[in-house]
Amino acid sequence: MEFLFGRYSLMVYALLGALVAGLVSLAYPALLGFAAVLVVLAGIGFYDYMQKKRAVLGNYPLIGRFRFLLESIRPELRQYFWESDTDELPYSRNQRAMAYQRAKSITAARPFGSDKDMYAEDFSWLNHSLQPSEIDSSDFRIRVGEGDKAYDASVLNISGTSFGALSPPAIQSLSAGAKLGGFAHNTGEGSLSKYHLAGGGDTIWQIGTGYFGCRTNDGQFDPEAFRKRALLDQVKMIEIKLSQGAKPGHGGMLMAPKVTPEIAETRGIPAYQDVVSPSRHSAFSTPNELLAFAAKLRDLSGDKPVGIKLCVGHPWEMIAIVKAMVESGTMLDFITVDGAEGGTGAAPVEFTDHIGSPLRDALVFVDNCLRGAGLRDRVKIAASAKIISAYDIVRHCALGADWCNMARPFMFALGCIQARDCASGRCPSGVATMDPKRYRVLDVGIRARRVFNFHKNSINAVAEMLEAAGLNHTNQLNRRHIVRRLSASKILLADQIYPRVEVNALIDGRPVDDPRLSSYWHRVSGDSFHPQKLAE
Repeated sequence: MEFLFGRYSLMVYALLGALVAGLVSLAYPALLGFAAVLVVLAGIGFYDYMQKKRAVLGNYPLIGRFRFLLESIRPELRQYFWESDTDELPYSRNQRAMAYQRAKSITAARPFGSDKDMYAEDFSWLNHSLQPSEIDSSDFRIRVGEGDKAYDASVLNISGTSFGALSPPAIQSLSAGAKLGGFAHNTGEGSLSKYHLAGGGDTIWQIGTGYFGCRTNDGQFDPEAFRKRALLDQVKMIEIKLSQGAKPGHGGMLMAPKVTPEIAETRGIPAYQDVVSPSRHSAFSTPNELLAFAAKLRDLSGDKPVGIKLCVGHPWEMIAIVKAMVESGTMLDFITVDGAEGGTGAAPVEFTDHIGSPLRDALVFVDNCLRGAGLRDRVKIAASAKIISAYDIVRHCALGADWCNMARPFMFALGCIQARDCASGRCPSGVATMDPKRYRVLDVGIRARRVFNFHKNSINAVAEMLEAAGLNHTNQLNRRHIVRRLSASKILLADQIYPRVEVNALIDGRPVDDPRLSSYWHRVSGDSFHPQKLAE
């Protein structure tokens, strides 16, 4: 009975149907094709029954294949039918809709009130003023570095997006959009490609542990190769990547089949050979050596601003870098704080979920470090992670950032639908793939305009929020402007939640509220990333 009405029934009916259709086709040849289809289905069912690799298929021939079909389209079904407008996985439907609307310059207004639960824990808002300001220009700029090569950065820029991770037209569209809007595009660690250059936008060249684009044959840093590219006028700043929010402390590998001649030429590596990005730099191993390396890059690039990017982990390592700047007088021009919730690339699940400090906590800590050491005016801070709205920009600037970087929202502007299929090479929108048949749908002119629109409309929204708060520039924001609900009956200013450190407090020996700074400031130096042991 199980063969007729149970788990084997579909296979049996296919076989019986094939026999009947085969016999009938002797009189009605038109049924021969139908009989062939049933024979194929019966054969597949018999194969499922005999194989041992997949238990479900062995116990449910043919029928079990529906499970794998439904499982394969589950993300799409959930996204389009069952996901609520506010489910952030990782970006909600409302957030994506806002990005699409701003990229197309469609009014991103929401009727009938907010759908946020304003009494939920962790809900936050910006305090407004009874005397709103009037801002003449929303072109907010932050000067980074010193001298003739200092760069006036926009308050919103494109975070690291490597050629190879993103398709050629996607990279060129981002850079071209940055050129239209006068903001910057970070290359990511995949090097400065011809598509970054073709777009013509201001460029931040990121130098990762693989030294792609400026490496010797054995993977060491090549000063001359770096100098040739760094002196290009399009390159405005240099960023040394220490770690990435999505996978801090983890290297990467680009498998040989993906190392096409074009990618190999861009990165300065052999084609069709595995390429490993080490988990740490070979050019330095102490804070002092890091600062010396940064100074070397600044000299080779013609005094362009040089900074670092990191996801905060052990607090004493960040403190050691800051103390090294104080002791040596050699400065970084900026620090990009990457939150653990960020990252456009694929990463091991455990690293994505459980390693690295989330952005807001890390941002406050780095701001406190620099304030306590008296370096906050000299060293700028960029925030990079899960940032998409004007409020996100305002909030993170209030917590300590000078500007914000976004990658995924700009990918939405290109047409990304958050299919989360970036690692397979089968991106449905042509953004995260190297398949020409898939990325042919991206028109650089159209997509660059959408990148420009998203930036322009986001900055305009920032200006409107600042006007509501009675301010004129993002540099006037501080932690007292942000309010956060801790429970149904308790709200506090961000200034009351996070530890505060007064300017020069560490230099003057005054007490600081942040226990990490009070514990490690006197135990670190520029000679090591490790703290000195306490005396017994």
